[in-house]
Amino acid sequence: MIATGRYDVVHTHLYRSQIYARPAARLARTPVVLTTEHSIGETHIERRKMTAGVRGLYLTSELFSDATIAVSDVVRERLIRWGVPARKITVIPNGLETAALAFDPAAREQARAQFGLGPDTFVIGALGRIDENKRVELTVEAAAPMLGERCKILVIGRGDHRTVIEATAARLGVSDHVIFGGFQPDTAAMMAAFDLYVASSVQETFGLAVLEAMASGLPVVYTVCPALDGIRTTQARQAAGTAEAMRAEIRKAVEAGPQPRQPDSAVFDRYGMESVARQIDDLYEQILAGRRGRRRRGGR
Repeated sequence: MIATGRYDVVHTHLYRSQIYARPAARLARTPVVLTTEHSIGETHIERRKMTAGVRGLYLTSELFSDATIAVSDVVRERLIRWGVPARKITVIPNGLETAALAFDPAAREQARAQFGLGPDTFVIGALGRIDENKRVELTVEAAAPMLGERCKILVIGRGDHRTVIEATAARLGVSDHVIFGGFQPDTAAMMAAFDLYVASSVQETFGLAVLEAMASGLPVVYTVCPALDGIRTTQARQAAGTAEAMRAEIRKAVEAGPQPRQPDSAVFDRYGMESVARQIDDLYEQILAGRRGRRRRGGR
């Protein structure tokens, strides 16, 4: 398929496509082959345990690639430790279509009605895959003293870790105030329904959901978000990964009440889609320029 398409660039994302498409693209004599790495952790890559076999396949297929885009400095450092040459790594962050995530009052009203939430209820939101790393049960523990008829947690997503969150809510006597919304395709509408977004992850390689919440104008409490490293913003507050530290920040937000939904321009000047796409396109051209002296397939 790649050979028939005669593409100038093959750009792969995620482990499985990297393993197959990087060598395939080189065999098809594609001029530019590169990848973006999003999700390499300390012990897992895209929920795969980082065994010797997984690492060996990754690094072997990487030999067929011209460059790797790391979505954050954290990802770059982990890739280098894993064996990817530093000279082949460029840091370009994920981009956001901020307009698509802008706050919509009508969507807020509809989403809240879907989950039986009144207009005056303060809603603490969590959104994404429900797994051990996201640690939503810590959010429940931290927010428990504030929960009641006027304050709820809405968890959007699905995953096997839900039973742990349910058990935590039951132990703390707040099960009636923790709502599980399951998978919902309209992220913007779900963000509109929230009044505060809380991300209590153990680790992140970028922190896209935090930026999506900020694009919706939400105040955010988070434990880790590499995307915000080195950026000053009053819209998001970092807390240590303990129930006590997070409780203090959540309490401030609940007591302040719902805030005007205005995203911080300092954050999105950096992460706007137009800026990020331009950086990626420039990298394509840079790699291609280094190959112009070589004969291309088909005389192109």
